[in-house]
Amino acid sequence: MDHAQVIIRPVVSEKSYVLATADRYTFRVHPDAHKTQIRQAVEALFDVHVVEVRTISVKSKPKQRGVTRGRTRTWKKAIVQVRAGETIQIFQSLEGLQT
Repeated sequence: MDHAQVIIRPVVSEKSYVLATADRYTFRVHPDAHKTQIRQAVEALFDVHVVEVRTISVKSKPKQRGVTRGRTRTWKKAIVQVRAGETIQIFQSLEGLQT
């Protein structure tokens, strides 16, 4: 699997901003990607050294719009910790939009 296919997009939320201050960055990743692939993809795409990778499978939630019922999609999230002092520029540019 290609590195660009492993990392889908960054997760932008209040919790991800708090984690970014502690050198932990949150990404939506391919559901079949394992921790080693995620580590290699982040190191190759963002030129940082990964210390730890934690993965979470986000379960689907029931939704209803009128009489139509359904569920959201399940997806996989990865929280990646980089070495102290290293940053990922995507999150640095998003912090300016927070205010």
